[in-house]
Amino acid sequence: MVPPAEVLTVRGLSKTFPGVRALDGVDLTLHSGEVHALIGENGAGKSTLIKVLTGVYRPDAGDITFQGGKVSFDTPLEAQKAGISTIYQEVNLIPLLSVARNLHLGREPRNRLGLLDPGRMNREAEETLRAFGVRVDVRQPLRTLGVGAQQMVALARAVAADARIVIMDEPTSSLEPREVETLFSVIRRLRAKGIAVVYVSHRLDELYAVCDTVTVLRDGRRVHHGRLADLPRLELVSTMLGRELGEVRTEGLTKFTGGRRTADARPVLEAADLTVPHRLHGVSVSIRPGEVVGLGGLLGSGRTETAKAVSGALALRSGSVMVAGVPLRGNSTPGAIRAGISLLPEDRKSEGIVPGLSVRENIALAALPRLSRFGLVSESRVDSIVNTFIERLRIKASSPHQKVGELSGGNQQKVLLARWLATNPKVLLLDEPTRGIDVGAKAEVQKLVDELAEDGLGVLLISSDLEELIEGSDRVVVLKDGAVVGELTGDDVTEDKLMRTIAGDAPARDAVKEAATDG
Repeated sequence: MVPPAEVLTVRGLSKTFPGVRALDGVDLTLHSGEVHALIGENGAGKSTLIKVLTGVYRPDAGDITFQGGKVSFDTPLEAQKAGISTIYQEVNLIPLLSVARNLHLGREPRNRLGLLDPGRMNREAEETLRAFGVRVDVRQPLRTLGVGAQQMVALARAVAADARIVIMDEPTSSLEPREVETLFSVIRRLRAKGIAVVYVSHRLDELYAVCDTVTVLRDGRRVHHGRLADLPRLELVSTMLGRELGEVRTEGLTKFTGGRRTADARPVLEAADLTVPHRLHGVSVSIRPGEVVGLGGLLGSGRTETAKAVSGALALRSGSVMVAGVPLRGNSTPGAIRAGISLLPEDRKSEGIVPGLSVRENIALAALPRLSRFGLVSESRVDSIVNTFIERLRIKASSPHQKVGELSGGNQQKVLLARWLATNPKVLLLDEPTRGIDVGAKAEVQKLVDELAEDGLGVLLISSDLEELIEGSDRVVVLKDGAVVGELTGDDVTEDKLMRTIAGDAPARDAVKEAATDG
């Protein structure tokens, strides 16, 4: 049997930023029809490698051979035209343009006069998206779609570009279970056509469901390469973290204690009958000091909307919010922050970090009012707070003055956490706090949530990771279609009961496990 041809070969790739060696002599080989997992902790070099391959960065050293010839792309457009398409974790499309225009961006169909042919563009867009299970009005602006649907549009755009390599960076982070199944079907079709897929994910079930081979990066170096099926899960995690296998077996894959905290004090947060037209229908949730309350439900169930309504980021038609027994008036974000409510948003790129500002400036942003007197900010107090949280959260940066946009996803998330902890909140609302970050950073965040609860902070935890939600929560309030459909407490906080409550007591299955058996 003839082995599949090498479509991409990388040898000795290196890239250095001020104070950080992001890639150090990395090798990578991709074969046609191969699904290749690229994994590692945040800061391991995955994003930098992808950006070098796609023309965002120029390497300092090393060679890239693509389809038999050495290449060096100056722009992402060059890489795309050559046959390398990328789907990024955060949707990099244009929200104000129509769905069809986004799908055809840079390759719009033209008529015989060379003018844009909108009728043909819309028809082709509908046909393309239908194959991905997306049925929307392609003439509407992309921003009118949910995050999951936007991600499917980005996926369809990349696959439709006649690529020889498709790079997928955390492609399922915003998808519903049925959309994950569709994605896996698309990956299998790409494999059958001889297209190579680079799959970046921190979800181990997904990796073992669809990937053939794996490359593990750690501290900018390649530390493992081989068939994924030959690498047991614990050994994979051990390799990523650089920890001994016995240590991983002893401590497990999460840092949640799994113990149920009892909180008998008066609630620090009481949200009652929250109603937002077409989004929330009389949602109520309470949190006591030192308690972690989970919000369970599928994508679109109202979890994020509940967090935004509590924090004043979503206007209420009716309902009330009380913090430590004091009514929150005005339903505004500044008022919620002053009252002691802080929200870590789901989309850290568009709603969280300010990429052009430094780590220091991002951390201090929300705390500036209390760090100033008569309009003058105390620089020494800012430095003290920033240095404290950089050390406490183990934020990896060359200095506090490095731009936060240059950090890995996990470290950006830690910067956001530091920003809100610097305000000394009474209630912390965490919307997908470990989304798109590696096993090591995820464990650090989980451990921190436990510590914050032990210190008496009230925490609302939203997570699509059922294991994380179950192990991290003392109680779970379950939402469906914008309404509360159940609450799990004590020994009832189990994955099975959560899925049954979400499904209306119907049998429920994990989409990834189903996909694994399909393949």
